[in-house]
Amino acid sequence: MAIWFKQALSLADFEGLGAGTMGEHIGIRFSEVGDDFLKATMPVDHRTIQPYGLLHGGASVALAETLGSVGAAMVIDPEKFICVGQEINANHLRGVKQGLVTGITRPVHIGNNSHVWEIRIYDEQERLVCISRLTVAILQRRS
Repeated sequence: MAIWFKQALSLADFEGLGAGTMGEHIGIRFSEVGDDFLKATMPVDHRTIQPYGLLHGGASVALAETLGSVGAAMVIDPEKFICVGQEINANHLRGVKQGLVTGITRPVHIGNNSHVWEIRIYDEQERLVCISRLTVAILQRRS
């Protein structure tokens, strides 16, 4: 059973979602929607590397927070609530010099006031690059 607020959530629902944001600037693209997960890719290129030529940890965290925040936003009723990040942590486990990384997020906890999302980022050989956890506050939308 799907966890999403919109019953038939598809990739079409993500078109234009990140227009004008950091996610667009660094090339994050949503690639798959499942019943309880979202996937997105990000290139390892001049926008996302650090001076040693490796994927920047901050870029990995940007991918993780984008995935977890969008996941949380897709679970809540957008007419009544908004969600904002409260805390994120990340363990960087493997360096990546080129190609694409893929992040996948699943909820650990979906509560009325907060969500916790786990995000795993993999390289093109499906090796774990980074594992992250994001806590999101669910707030009532003000009129």
